[in-house]
Amino acid sequence: MEQEKITEPAEKKEELLTKKDINKSFNRWYISAEVSSSYERMQAVSFCYSMIPCLKKLYTKKQDLSEALTRHLNFFNSQGTWSTPIHGITISMEEEMAKTGNVSGSAITGIKTGLMGPLAGIGDTIDWGTLKTIIYGIAVTFGMTGSILGAVIPFAFTILTYFIAKGLWNLGYKIGKESVKSILDAGWIKDLISGTSILGLFMMGALSAQYVSLSTPISFNVAGSKIAIQTILDSIAPGLLPLGIVFGIYFVLKNKTQKYGLISICIVAVCILGSLIKLF
Repeated sequence: MEQEKITEPAEKKEELLTKKDINKSFNRWYISAEVSSSYERMQAVSFCYSMIPCLKKLYTKKQDLSEALTRHLNFFNSQGTWSTPIHGITISMEEEMAKTGNVSGSAITGIKTGLMGPLAGIGDTIDWGTLKTIIYGIAVTFGMTGSILGAVIPFAFTILTYFIAKGLWNLGYKIGKESVKSILDAGWIKDLISGTSILGLFMMGALSAQYVSLSTPISFNVAGSKIAIQTILDSIAPGLLPLGIVFGIYFVLKNKTQKYGLISICIVAVCILGSLIKLF
């Protein structure tokens, strides 16, 4: 009689971290991401601080916990919202390391170092170059009419980036180290960056045309006829002077200096001087 084979159920994979641990870690990062920045380590202290709830759960031995905390005090600098898959991947790798020991500390550090640059580029383009420009542009429009929505709408940026960051954090944790690699290799992220860059430029052009105002009262007489410089400029291209100011400031920011306080003072000084000599 053939003996019946009995298949034992596969051992269920033990989960060391709960959803509460992951959320607590994320909230720590979102609140502190830009608080502890320094030239030596940039966001390293905030990164380590966000990892503490998970690391304490994963490593019960003082030596192991100390090594993990030291590992995450290494230099880290990326964009606060779109870098969060790195945190999720890091937690996933730390959990695997605590379970099996198959992941090395250098591998975790390498993942962080390799991904923080590309994700920062994506985040700066989408968050600061597009979302913030659009949302704040809408808020300014309402604010100029005296509507209270001008003060309320900017909070939409904070709320939106919070949920984007949280979703990416969980994505990184669930899918592990292959998540960002698959996103970057898919190709569509390049189209997304190009599209958001173009939209951001359109918004900056529209805002510059609407809110930068400059004209000159200079005029002269030719054969008894009064000719205004501003009329000539408007016939060439309406808003030519404001456009020139925008491009001038852009040139200074790109090629000369990025001392925003000094540039602002210079703009005010030039405006006052131009008004006194009746240039503007």
